[in-house]
Amino acid sequence: MRAAIYKSYGPPDVLQIVDLPKPTPKNNEVLIKLHATTVTSGDARLRAFNLPPGFSQIGRLIFGISRPRNQILGSELSGVIEAVGQGVTKFKPGDEVIAFSDAKMGCYAEFKTFPETGTLAHKPETLSHQQAAAVCFGGTTSLSFLRRANIKSGDRILINGASGSVGTAAIQLAKHFKAEITAVCSSPNHALVQSLGADHMIDYRTTKITELPVQFDIILDCVGSLNTQNTRSILRPSGRLLLIVVSFRDLLAAPFQSIGSSKKVIATPVITKPEDIRFLAELADRGEFTPVIDQTFPLDQIAAAHALVDSGRKKGNVIITF
Repeated sequence: MRAAIYKSYGPPDVLQIVDLPKPTPKNNEVLIKLHATTVTSGDARLRAFNLPPGFSQIGRLIFGISRPRNQILGSELSGVIEAVGQGVTKFKPGDEVIAFSDAKMGCYAEFKTFPETGTLAHKPETLSHQQAAAVCFGGTTSLSFLRRANIKSGDRILINGASGSVGTAAIQLAKHFKAEITAVCSSPNHALVQSLGADHMIDYRTTKITELPVQFDIILDCVGSLNTQNTRSILRPSGRLLLIVVSFRDLLAAPFQSIGSSKKVIATPVITKPEDIRFLAELADRGEFTPVIDQTFPLDQIAAAHALVDSGRKKGNVIITF
């Protein structure tokens, strides 16, 4: 099978296309023939080993000290089950599925095995394989944070970095929960976020969001530019600050920042469950969640796809097709 690998950390051109043995499903595993995967910000960070401050030493131990331990990146996929191992009962050959391998990666390949009980679900019929491949990363991240914030109807939410994969998913999920949404992104992307359900749009280049004359029940920061200090005046006394991109120091400090205050800071890592994937698939089938696609590249052009993600200018998701 063809796969994109990287043997060293660095710029996009460290990625190379190679031929690898096709995997065989073990007991209780399925073998998926991929139709599409994505290049996420997480993939790009690992390739370049550009982790948030304080995570470098821990990251080296987890992902590889001098070179990557797992040479195949890619955390989400859409494809068709080609074979199943003994004991598999929920899926059969020919089923169209989506799956999320998260930090285990391995989706930059034509075939991948996956445990039947893992974060795996039937593909929403309303989505193409390219759209379906982008359900999991942005969807599970935003869903986890919004649920931990106990989002409810009528909540006023500010989404900072609203045009990326997490931000565009968060707008649609917040709309599902009937919140009032203020989206922060550059003005060329205002039409996009409004079409997804944003009620108000702010251009961060012309407006200082930390000095807005309004307060929010929830602030979701997808880009890492907000903290407890600079959001003090725009977060309501009982508000929740959700920090997706955070330094190791701020991650440790978050629980203590909530002590003695009615405001809550949430910065803990996302733990994805199979039912989260199924929930997102159901929303997609009902037309309430459609991943946004910026550009689609064939596997041979994966370095160019990574360069687009590195630029910081992508809208929604970058797709790789097989």
